[in-house]
Amino acid sequence: MDLFAEQDLQQPARVERISDQAFALRGFALPKAKELLAALDSVLLQAPLRQMQTPGGYTMSARLSSCGALGWTTDRDGYHYSPLDPLSARPWPAMPGVFLALAAAAASSAGFSGFVPDSCLINAYAPGAKMSLHQDKNERCHTAPIVSISLGLPAIFQFGGFERSDPTQRIALFHGDIMVWGGVDRLRYHGVMPIKPGHHSLLGEQRINITLRQAG
Repeated sequence: MDLFAEQDLQQPARVERISDQAFALRGFALPKAKELLAALDSVLLQAPLRQMQTPGGYTMSARLSSCGALGWTTDRDGYHYSPLDPLSARPWPAMPGVFLALAAAAASSAGFSGFVPDSCLINAYAPGAKMSLHQDKNERCHTAPIVSISLGLPAIFQFGGFERSDPTQRIALFHGDIMVWGGVDRLRYHGVMPIKPGHHSLLGEQRINITLRQAG
């Protein structure tokens, strides 16, 4: 069966355990989708999406932006968290209240109470864009969860082990789904397979991923 053959394959709202402390919260963000998108538009007016280079000199296929006290960037000198947007030399936009509230609620539903993110990375994927397997290890705290909100086109999320070569689970994520992982699963490798062509009624031909973490 082609997972993306139909536009209405959003799965019923439920909590799906992926690993010991990793969960897919199906449809969790749907009640707040319009608020999320309005807040996202405001953020991107202040800090537009842009393509960044990896330290190896490759151009990332996804376009990125950030909000919150610390924004994530990558360039020839490495991966960084910084309070300033390198394009404007101004602070990143403040994190919208709906982002903070939804992240805290999702984290709590996955068993991580008191989650207060200080960094939010926004990834925009056009068809064909992807994110290679990687670890999130630039943060000071490696036990606080990562909360990742999916909007727009569906994606196949890869969730692996603690080495890049370890086998991966392939998890279909749809508009409104939220992935949460932390604790013993916090440093697992993960990525996004190339986005398949399609059209979403709210976001058109793209997938937006909003990822919140405690970086500082």
